[in-house]
Amino acid sequence: MTPAEFDFLRNMLKTRSGLVLGEEKRYLLESRLMPVAREAGLESLGDLAKAVMVAGAESLRTKVTQAMTINESFFYRDKTPFENFRDIMVPAMLESQRSATRKLRIWCAAASTGQEPYSLAIEIKELEEQFRGWSTDIIGTDLSEEVLEKARAGLYSQFEVQRGLPIQLLVKYFKQTGSMWQIDSAIRSMVDYKHFNLLDDYSSLGMFDIIFCRNVLIYFDPETKQDMLARMAKRLQPDGYLVLGAAETVIGISSEFKPVADARGLYELSTASQAATGAPAVAEPAKPAPAATAASIAAAGIAKPA
Repeated sequence: MTPAEFDFLRNMLKTRSGLVLGEEKRYLLESRLMPVAREAGLESLGDLAKAVMVAGAESLRTKVTQAMTINESFFYRDKTPFENFRDIMVPAMLESQRSATRKLRIWCAAASTGQEPYSLAIEIKELEEQFRGWSTDIIGTDLSEEVLEKARAGLYSQFEVQRGLPIQLLVKYFKQTGSMWQIDSAIRSMVDYKHFNLLDDYSSLGMFDIIFCRNVLIYFDPETKQDMLARMAKRLQPDGYLVLGAAETVIGISSEFKPVADARGLYELSTASQAATGAPAVAEPAKPAPAATAASIAAAGIAKPA
């Protein structure tokens, strides 16, 4: 693959998905796109680059883009966000004025093969008594139709269910189908998966109480990160929460959000952003500190990620 062909592919990927690939990521391009090239009957990435340059190669361009945007996911990945969900976000939601409508909407951006939204659905199911009479709506979006099909099926290998999923939850919410494990239909019905590009207009998704956008911003340049956070702020209720990955932050990028004290990766709208939503800021209830003891984690049945 020539430098010009590499530049064409990475510029196309940035335009279509926002993904930024430096020269040091050439290896990633090669490892993920060679299977696409072989499937298309091509011998090299250079041949693949030439093929996607041809007018009318939209299907191949889509395959290239989706192959590059498939990211790893596993159940209860990095346990902290799920502890924060259970110990901070859920109590705040239950005590807020939305308790009158009893509706909760959660968006999992870049949901991949579904482990994150299903982990949240299991958490809500485990808190069934607190959420009795509530309507919960979890939306999982991704750019790749291939991973969304797997997410909808809820069918995972032995290796996939062993990564982060406590054995008691596996037994409780999955059934074995041959060598695979399928998540219970009641849990699957709690999540609605949609094909969505994070560079597109967010207004069609509606408003959310909680947005999970973990390990996504790290792939974008500063301008794209700023734009995405600004648009997410407009989709979040005034007292809502944004959850980012452990290596991500809004500091120095966006004034729309501020960190929640003593809660790694958890953010809320700044005062100015709350006012900009056009809705009155909700009085903030007291937020309990996250449970951090080994005993509390064990009692909740949350396993450490592999």
